[in-house]
Formats: sequence, structure tokens, C-alpha cells
Amino acid sequence: MRPTVYHIPVCPFCQRLEILLALKNLTGSVDFRVVDITKPRDPALLKLSNGTTALPIMETDQGVLKESLVIMRYLDELAGAPVARQDPFERAIENMLIAHEGELTGAGYRYVMNQDPEKRQGLHDALLAVYRKLDDFLRWKSPNNIFLFDKFGLAEAVFTPLFVRFYFLDYYEDFALPVTEFERVAAWREACLAHPAAQQASKEEIVKVYYDYAKGAGNGALLPGHTRSSFVFQPHWRGRPWPSKDKYNILQSDAELGLLASA
Repeated sequence: MRPTVYHIPVCPFCQRLEILLALKNLTGSVDFRVVDITKPRDPALLKLSNGTTALPIMETDQGVLKESLVIMRYLDELAGAPVARQDPFERAIENMLIAHEGELTGAGYRYVMNQDPEKRQGLHDALLAVYRKLDDFLRWKSPNNIFLFDKFGLAEAVFTPLFVRFYFLDYYEDFALPVTEFERVAAWREACLAHPAAQQASKEEIVKVYYDYAKGAGNGALLPGHTRSSFVFQPHWRGRPWPSKDKYNILQSDAELGLLASA
């Protein structure tokens, strides 16, 4: 059987797999099945995942695999030319950079979900601190490249979906990575965002779908007074209006967000 990935289209951890497969020219070699996180998990899917709800998970003829980084490395070794560096020392450097991905994820998501204006500056500074670590690392190990090595590789496939999701910080928090002191990581981020293999989600989609996160509700949870999650598939995000940028003072209704189906 072909591997089957159960995923959420706008999830950064799921996009990692799509980018990896695109880099290997193996996009059609895996079946992707979309999971609607606004509904209770299918008992059959919970049985596959051993009771956990985190996605993606991948079903193979040998069993089920979880955790995006684990699945990425499995797919990279399964078929096609590898994306990960093959020289042991280069692979170690690659993994050193990837080790920072959890810090970046946590800093960005804490920032967007914050509902206390008094905490904004601290969260802003915390995110910049992670970017500074990345900038220092790239200056140290890759001063003369745009990517970590000579081309978009495994580390880029890991981080790029986070850069894409952080469009929600640009929009809801007016966050901008300063050019001064962050030139190296800024150049890396922009090159990652522009890469042809990483175009699965747009800024418009992220901003509209992640409205609930910007108001402090994640993973399909409903906001006060709402009956629809911003993660619903219908109405399609393209037909919805752009949300208000003022996440701290305005809570828009389902109707204002274009979440109610047309009569």
C-alpha cells in the first residue's frame, strides 16, 4: 500500500511533508487525507494514532508513524534522492539548526495567541531572541550561503512552514523582523518563503484561517458566542473577508468573518 498521511492542510507540521515530497519529485507517492479538526476525531483515526489527536500521522503497510520530523526522515530515506545532507558532519550541522525549531514554534504561537496587550512587548522580544539565535548560527556555520548549504534542504523544509504561519504575526501583531542585526536570518527566511516547493499556503489563507488562534482559541476550539471555527472548510477561506487586524479590542462574529454558509 502507498503511505497515507492524515493531515490538516494549514498545519505547519503537515506542510513539512508536502515540501519534502515536492523537493524529491514524489508528491503523488503519498495519499493525503484531510482531517476536519472542527469535528470530533473519527474513532478509527484515534485507533490508528493510539488515542492521540496531534497530526500528521502516517499509515504504512508496517504500521503507523507519528511526529513530523520522524515522518520526514522516514520519507527521505524511503525513496528518491535524499534531501538531508549525506556527509555525516554536514548532517550533524543540519540537525543542530533543526534543534531550534521547537523554540521558534513556541515563541511564535505564544505571541499570536496572547490576549493581554501588556505582554506584547515581552513576547515580541522573546521571538526576536530566537531569531537572533538562528542568525548567529547561520553566520557561524553558513556565512556565505543563502540557505544553510548550497540549496534548499531538510532544515529549510522544517522551518519554512513556520515562516509561512508567522504571516499571522505580521498581520495581527504588526511584527517585522528588523533588518539591522538580523540580515543573515532575514535573507534565509525570504529565500525559504520564495522557494517553489513551499507554496502550499498563502498569507491570505493563514490570516483568515488562524483568526481563532489570534483570539486565543486553537485546534478548532470555539470562541465565545461563536458556532463556527475559522478552521472550517466551508465557506472556503477565499470567499471570506479579511478579519480585523485589531485582535485585542474587537471580537468579530461568525457572520462578520464570513463563516456562515450562504442560504
